[in-house]
Amino acid sequence: MSRPTARILVIEDEVHLAEGIRENLAAEGYAAEVAHDGREGLQRILSEPWDLVLLDVMLPGIDGFTICERARAAERDCPILFLTAKGSVDDRIRGLEAGGDDYLPKPFHLKELLLRVRAIIRRRSWYEAMPSSGATLAFGGNTFDFRSFKGRSWDGREQTLTQKEAMILKALAEKEGEVVSREEILEKVWGYDLFPSTRTIDNFIVRLRKRFERDPENPVHFHTVRGVGYRFTREPEGRDDE
Repeated sequence: MSRPTARILVIEDEVHLAEGIRENLAAEGYAAEVAHDGREGLQRILSEPWDLVLLDVMLPGIDGFTICERARAAERDCPILFLTAKGSVDDRIRGLEAGGDDYLPKPFHLKELLLRVRAIIRRRSWYEAMPSSGATLAFGGNTFDFRSFKGRSWDGREQTLTQKEAMILKALAEKEGEVVSREEILEKVWGYDLFPSTRTIDNFIVRLRKRFERDPENPVHFHTVRGVGYRFTREPEGRDDE
């Protein structure tokens, strides 16, 4: 069965630019639609399913960062790619912290935009493809459902993971017992544009340990492999590789 056509929402107040992007996305086989201000864009994110949102930052009504934050607060997990003239490092970090998945400064080359769109859609498809063992991961008294992004830790606490946390957990669980490098995780979860850095992975692993390890300082499921990356085991292993 063929995969349904990916739906992409372009939120951009520059009419000619928005229409140009929409036409090129349609030529690539995507179902692309446009919203020209922040309020309409946010309303459409909240009310319709999207496979990707291309989001300008400086918009009339509501700015792009706020749109992204409100969408995440409402548990809308569609990937968001910022397209904006605000291309400083601080702006990129601001966008990622707001819940964005990627950041492409203006002016950009159309080919690069299309490559990034393709990569994000591919990562989305990878995440949504559940393993034969099922969509629920159980380990050490913890459970997590990859479809709902929700789970419960060993102490009974409900855990709702961010999209990135869930993707990293899936990348590790798919190779249970094997070493997964930081670069491999970064490529699988963020894509070819290695940003902000491989140290980002370390911070996310710390967050996963705090959620699911009984003693995060002495992990028995999320193991550090010094100088390489991480290894996940469902069964507890008493000795960390670090």
